[in-house]
Amino acid sequence: MAECRVAGDVGTHYAECALMHPGCQIDHVYLCRKPVDFRKSIDGLSVLIEQELSLSPFASTIYVFINRGHNRIKVLYWHRNGFCLWLKRLESEGFAWLDELDTSVQTLSLQEFEWLREGLNLWRNKPHKILLFTSVS
Repeated sequence: MAECRVAGDVGTHYAECALMHPGCQIDHVYLCRKPVDFRKSIDGLSVLIEQELSLSPFASTIYVFINRGHNRIKVLYWHRNGFCLWLKRLESEGFAWLDELDTSVQTLSLQEFEWLREGLNLWRNKPHKILLFTSVS
């Protein structure tokens, strides 16, 4: 398993994680609670981060976005000299997402983000079914 730097209470420490970009420092993980138009790419999402969420897209932060169908997430983060954009599409079921809270952003730990990516419903502790396909068509 890869190692990535995660900010802790007493400086920066290393934690095991299967992050998209091993070695990058991550201080926060933010879920954008409102579904976004998935035609948006790096420019559109970074503007959304700055203007609607009042956060910096250049921070050592992972920003997670969901589509209206809750079957895709996009992850945007800055790494050294450019943006990284990552997408996951579920073939069955959907990502668990909190829609009813009053805030526009939900903060997660890096561990909770990994659980979300793996399909665990963080609010019900129930994972997605494992699908085993043999062919695309």
